[in-house]
Amino acid sequence: MFFEWSLLTTLAILSIYLFVKMFYFKSITNKEQRSNELMKLTLQEAEILIRKYQIQLERALGNVDILNDELIKLRNELKILKQRNTKHRGDIDRLNNKIKALESRIDALI
Repeated sequence: MFFEWSLLTTLAILSIYLFVKMFYFKSITNKEQRSNELMKLTLQEAEILIRKYQIQLERALGNVDILNDELIKLRNELKILKQRNTKHRGDIDRLNNKIKALESRIDALI
């Protein structure tokens, strides 16, 4: 009889222990799953932000390329304008010399 009671008590204590341990590990597993789901959401948000900034960077680089092309065109136009300015200055100097020559002829005739 004592053996039956001790066996029954041992089985009851073992059952309670295993039952508590089962709920403990179940709660740990649930916390871990929630943590993993939260991590997945965080990673997805990070991937979305990375894609967004990557697109913005590609657009910015495209805009830089466009601006660089415009800058090259403007530099070429500036070179052309400088050449024209130099040519016009030479023409003005030549014309001023002709005017002075004509003025000196007029003065000589008077």
